[in-house]
Amino acid sequence: MTSTTWARRVTDGVEPKNVIIAVLPLVGALRYGWTGLGWALFAALFAAVIPTWFIRRGMRKGQWEDRHVGRRQRRLVVIPFIMLSVLTSFAVMLWAGAPDDMTAMVLAMFAALVPIMVITVWWKVSIHTAVASGAVVCLAIALGAWWLLLYPLVVVIGWSRVVLRDHTRAQTVAGALVGAVSAGLTFWYAR
Repeated sequence: MTSTTWARRVTDGVEPKNVIIAVLPLVGALRYGWTGLGWALFAALFAAVIPTWFIRRGMRKGQWEDRHVGRRQRRLVVIPFIMLSVLTSFAVMLWAGAPDDMTAMVLAMFAALVPIMVITVWWKVSIHTAVASGAVVCLAIALGAWWLLLYPLVVVIGWSRVVLRDHTRAQTVAGALVGAVSAGLTFWYAR
């Protein structure tokens, strides 16, 4: 199997929506049991499912070419939609009294999207590495430092994005830093 084939499998398998769909229920269930799992699924609906629907709808209409929205200018439409969806989830969760770590996770996702949006105006930062890196840091804060052992996965994701020529090394490193710092700090303070 070629490195491009492996890179495609990594990029598609550990894309942001899949990371979100895996991490939210994990934290929700381990921290709060069935209640946490329910809130995690609610949050995943707004942070992953609805944005995926929006992207696929845009693909059908020819607004963007692929599910990773490869063109930087097109991301300037997609990211604000995702931000609004995540913010809607956060507002409902806050209003309904969702568990602290669950609302903090959603707020951390929104916080990571803010610098990603700003950077995207000029440069195509890697959302794949931002989401994965932020997820690993939030897992470590919520469930214990040993979750940082997942961090080599962020490096593999960055490698896949570079091999596929979707990003430069600098864009993947910047994404990882933005995700870790913005999501990590927000989650730390919000919980």
